[in-house]
Amino acid sequence: MSTQTNIAPTTFSLYDQTFSSRIFLGTSRYPSPQILVQALQIAEPAMITASLRRQGANPEPISSGFWEIIKDLKIPILPNTAGCHRPEEVMQIAHMSREVFATDWIKLEIIGDDYTLQPDTIQLVPTAQQLIREGFKVLPYCTEDLVVCQRLVDVGCQAIMPWAAPIGTGKGPNNPYALQVLRERLQVPMIIDAGLGKPSHACQVMEWGYDAVLLNTAVALATHPVRMAEAFAQAVLAGRNAFEAGPMNEHHQAKASTPTLGTPFWHQSESSK
Repeated sequence: MSTQTNIAPTTFSLYDQTFSSRIFLGTSRYPSPQILVQALQIAEPAMITASLRRQGANPEPISSGFWEIIKDLKIPILPNTAGCHRPEEVMQIAHMSREVFATDWIKLEIIGDDYTLQPDTIQLVPTAQQLIREGFKVLPYCTEDLVVCQRLVDVGCQAIMPWAAPIGTGKGPNNPYALQVLRERLQVPMIIDAGLGKPSHACQVMEWGYDAVLLNTAVALATHPVRMAEAFAQAVLAGRNAFEAGPMNEHHQAKASTPTLGTPFWHQSESSK
């Protein structure tokens, strides 16, 4: 008699909050608000990212229609500081986001290069430290640089969000070695943020032991965003279950997996000569 196995992934914690979902989703670039809602409903993300629109030096609240959609879904919001290039901009957006969204969570983005949108690793650490001092729960968007990530942990970040590849490229993990070393060396939760394009990419990083993935473009710009959201949710679940199950070790030489029980006696005798 067979027994059913519970394949639901274990929960994980960020700061003082526990999550059962291991997907975070962005909310921009979807074909319509209705498709966004459907994608969020089928993926059941832990949090959704949102940012304030900025015109000139003054940030403005998001549209009331979008805000009503987000409130109705009752999914926790992770505000981000997208588009900021200087610490002063980050602090302004972060404080306004805390007021508008009524949350201390913040995804820290501080861009150092407009072509690759690579995080400014020089200003990232002190900016994260200042946000933490001011009571924010900081999730910093960073590269796979081990030293930078360690410094972020040292100043109080309880989770790290390294990229797999530049934002919006969909290339998947560009530097598997560095990402795997990063996962092995740091003991805080880590969320792959940016660069994933296919569900197989998400499954792969989850198999390496990453705790979650954050997606936007890969879902929003898919031919069928809702189906893609579901595919990513399934891939993340499969990858995490594989990690927890403990994959077999790789071998350089082939090893037969078929048992010899029942092999004709004459075949065994001939093969032993």
